[in-house]
Amino acid sequence: MAVIVETENLLRTIVASLVAGVGVTVIFSVAIWGAARFADLNRDDRHLAAGAAATLAGLALAATLIAVAFGIVVMTRK
Repeated sequence: MAVIVETENLLRTIVASLVAGVGVTVIFSVAIWGAARFADLNRDDRHLAAGAAATLAGLALAATLIAVAFGIVVMTRK
C-alpha cells in the first residue's frame, strides 16, 4: 500500500518549525529589550547596569544570528 503522506515526518516538521519560530522570536525580543534597557540606563547614568543590558542584548543578537545560520545550513542539506 502506497503512503501518500508520512504523518510522523510531517508532525516532526510542524513541531520543529513552531519551536524554532517561537524560540527565535523570543530571543530576538530579548535583544530588543536589552538594547532599550541599555538606552534607558545609560541616560540615567547607571553605567554598570547599562553594560549588563548591552551584554545581554549582544548575546541575544548573537544567538539569533546563530539560530538563523543553523536554519540555513539545515535547509540546504536536505
